[in-house]
Amino acid sequence: MYANHTNKKSMRPTRLILSACFTVLGLIASGAATANPKIQHWTTANGARVYFVPSPELPIVDIRVVFDAGSARDGTHSGLAQLTNSLLNQGAGELNADQIAERLDAIGANLDTSSYRDMAIVSLRSLTESSLLDPALDIMTLVVNQPSFPEDAFKLEQKRTLIAVRGEKESPGAIAEKAFFAAIYGKHPYATPSLGTEESVSALTRQEVADFHKRYYTGNNAVVAIVGAIDRTAAEKIAERVMGKLPAGEAAATLPPAQSLAAAKVEHIPYPSAQTHILVGQPGISRDDPDFFPLVLGNHILGGSGLVSRMAKEVREKRALAYSAYSYFAPMHVAGPFTAGLQTRNEKADAALKVLQDTLRDFIAKGPTAAELSAAKKNITGGFALNLDSNAKIVDNLASIGFYKLPLDYLDTYNQRIEAVTADQIRAAFQRRIHPQDMVTIMVGGETAATAAKP
Repeated sequence: MYANHTNKKSMRPTRLILSACFTVLGLIASGAATANPKIQHWTTANGARVYFVPSPELPIVDIRVVFDAGSARDGTHSGLAQLTNSLLNQGAGELNADQIAERLDAIGANLDTSSYRDMAIVSLRSLTESSLLDPALDIMTLVVNQPSFPEDAFKLEQKRTLIAVRGEKESPGAIAEKAFFAAIYGKHPYATPSLGTEESVSALTRQEVADFHKRYYTGNNAVVAIVGAIDRTAAEKIAERVMGKLPAGEAAATLPPAQSLAAAKVEHIPYPSAQTHILVGQPGISRDDPDFFPLVLGNHILGGSGLVSRMAKEVREKRALAYSAYSYFAPMHVAGPFTAGLQTRNEKADAALKVLQDTLRDFIAKGPTAAELSAAKKNITGGFALNLDSNAKIVDNLASIGFYKLPLDYLDTYNQRIEAVTADQIRAAFQRRIHPQDMVTIMVGGETAATAAKP
C-alpha cells in the first residue's frame, strides 16, 4: 500500500550483519517454528494489550504496534488515517525525516508504518544487542508518542497522496476495487477508499492530522506484538518504553454492522483496455464470525487455492476464458468483503462472468465433494507451519490475534478446527451467508457483447 514506508538508504556494516544473520540462521528459525508458539499476554499501565512470543534462535526482535486507527475512523475526512500514519516517521521529537532514517540505517534497524481500513501499524525490527536495540527503541518511541507532523512534510505527503489517488484513475484494478467497496458498503465507513479522494485529501489540514493522532494513538486503543530473542522481563520493559508516554485515552467506538445487500447490482465502468476486470461479491464475515472455519475451508476449495480451485478449473482449464479466477473472504472488525473475480479479454467477459456465477451457485447448492474436502484439509493443515516459519510471520499472526481479540490458543487449535469441518457444515454456512442473487458485480474495461447490444 502507498503508506508503507521502509528506510532504504545505503546499507552500512550493521545492516550487512543483520542480513547475514537472517541468511545463516534462517533454517534454524524455520525448524523452530514448526511448533506453534506459546503466547504470553498482559496489559501495560496505560491499557495497551501486549502479546509476546520468545524466539531465541535469532538475535533479533520484531515489535509491532497496532492501533484501531484505520480509514474506518476517517469520518468525513477521507484519507486522514492514511495521511496521519504516513507522517509518523517524517518527523518526531527534535528529529526530522532524514535524521530518523540516518539513525536507523546506522544501527541496521527497520522501521515501517502502514495503514488499512481497520488498523494503523508501526513496526520495528532490530538486533537485540543493547547498543543497537536501545537507540532503535528510542526512535520508535518518538515516532509513536511524539510525531511532530512538520508543515513541510505534511504538504509533501499530501502531494504524494494526491499523485497516488490520481494514479489510481489509470488502473482498472483500482477503479474496480473502489467501485466495489462503494457499492457493497454504501454509507458504511468501509465504503470510502483508504487513500481518500482528490477533494478530501486536498482539504485535509495538519491540525486534523495532529487531532487524529491524539484521539486514536492511545494506550487503550493499541495492541503490541513482540517476537524475538528476549525474555518476558525485557518484553515488558520494551512495551512500557514504547507505549508508556501515550495517554490511556479510549478505545475506538464499535463500528456499525455492514448491511446485507437488498438486490443485485451490475455496474460497467468503461475503460480503454483490451481486458475487463470483474469483481463480484457482498459483505462477508467478521474476524470472530462463528462460520469462519467452514467458510474459509469452503472458499479454499471454491476459489482460494490458486489454479487448482474449482473456479480456476471451470473458467481457465475447461473453457480458457481467463488466466485465473479466484474468490476470498477478507474478515475484518465487521463483515469484510467476500470477493470473486477475474480478468479477461473484453469479448470473453460476459461468458467468463456467467461461468464464475454458475460455479458459485453450484458450490452453494451442493457443497464440496469428499475428495475436494480431503485435499483442502491436507493442503491447509500441511502448510500451516509455513505461516509461522519466521519471526516476521509470527509477529504478524500475533498482532492479528491481539487486534481482533482471538483466543490465545488460536494457533494451537487452528488445524484441529479445520479438520473438524464437514461438507454439510460448509454447504450450510455458504447457504446462510452467501447470496448470489443479491451480489454486486463491477466490470471495468472495454465494450463487451452485453454492453454493445444496449441501445
